[in-house]
Amino acid sequence: MSTLFDCTDPSTRDAGIRAAVGAAKSGRLIVMPTDTLYGLGCDAFDSDAVAALLAAKNRGRDMPVPVLVGSWNTIDGLVLSVSPTARELTRAFWPGGLSLVVQQAPSLAWDLGNTAGTVMLRMPLHPVAIEVLREVGPMAVSSANVSGQPPASTVAQAQAQLGDKVGLYLDGGPATHGVASTIVDLSGAQPRVLREGAVSVEDIAEVAGVTAESLRA
Repeated sequence: MSTLFDCTDPSTRDAGIRAAVGAAKSGRLIVMPTDTLYGLGCDAFDSDAVAALLAAKNRGRDMPVPVLVGSWNTIDGLVLSVSPTARELTRAFWPGGLSLVVQQAPSLAWDLGNTAGTVMLRMPLHPVAIEVLREVGPMAVSSANVSGQPPASTVAQAQAQLGDKVGLYLDGGPATHGVASTIVDLSGAQPRVLREGAVSVEDIAEVAGVTAESLRA
């Protein structure tokens, strides 16, 4: 049976966060709110948990799991090198709805799927998610839905799809944006938008010092 904690209620919020941290550290899957959508997550460095996450979503290794972090400086230990563009984008839009695909540090002992040496990183703008992430560390987090089905913007929608495949659910109320993050690929020679979402391409282009057209190319 899964456990649900209402994190909108101050009397159960702290207990829910403690339980979620314990569950993630022990290799279990959790669902937690983020600013964009609800996320299905686990310890990024627990390969068995990541495999269970992919299985819960009916998703293959060809679609590797993104990683959420709880602070700006966490990125420094996860990437090969932080480019000036990456630094400016994180300063402007983290925490928030921007995901960055970057070259990962080769020494990292994790298995997120077939990443081809890259990792997608984001720092979410949600207090519950931030508290969990700061206790657990980097977490592999994907949208809390079965692949091919609508993403969950409420905990009830996540439960309806994932059920008892997830040990613990944190209810933080409806997701603020209800849309996925914008994804920018910084792993190549030029920044490129892979998915338009919560952050506008025009805003990203202004910070990155490029044109919106070049990002969409």
